[in-house]
Amino acid sequence: MALDDFDRRLIAATQSGLPLVPRPYEAVGAMLGVSGEVVRERFAQLLASGLIRRIGAVPNHYRLGFVANGMTVWDVDDARVDELGARVGTLSGVSHCYRRPRELPRWPYNLYAMLHGHSREEVERERLQVRALLGDACRADDVLYSSAILKKTGIRLAQD
Repeated sequence: MALDDFDRRLIAATQSGLPLVPRPYEAVGAMLGVSGEVVRERFAQLLASGLIRRIGAVPNHYRLGFVANGMTVWDVDDARVDELGARVGTLSGVSHCYRRPRELPRWPYNLYAMLHGHSREEVERERLQVRALLGDACRADDVLYSSAILKKTGIRLAQD
């Protein structure tokens, strides 16, 4: 599936984010001269085809008061990492959790979970919850605290 002219206009209209209004697809549709339903349907097709991976909100954790943000990394038994990772991902302090290949011998970690707190102490309490959930399937862990806010952007079309 290739991008057509409408897809390019749709992406250009939304690449800086959806409008912060009660019915964002309708607002985008109005900019493009189509209904909100057409926008929803086209996004669904782009998702199904794999041309876009997801549509999601990207909160600014710092503005929400979560100033301690730590990426926890875990060395989890490969036979259990998928099952346990799914459980870790449901914890309230975890914004995202995923599996990655190890980079042995330097980096033994295969499970990553981002924790957010109002303080490092809060993140450490959340980390202990994750540790308890992983139990003896976890051999080692660490936490990498954010030191800067990184700009997060979605899909961008190349300028002509």
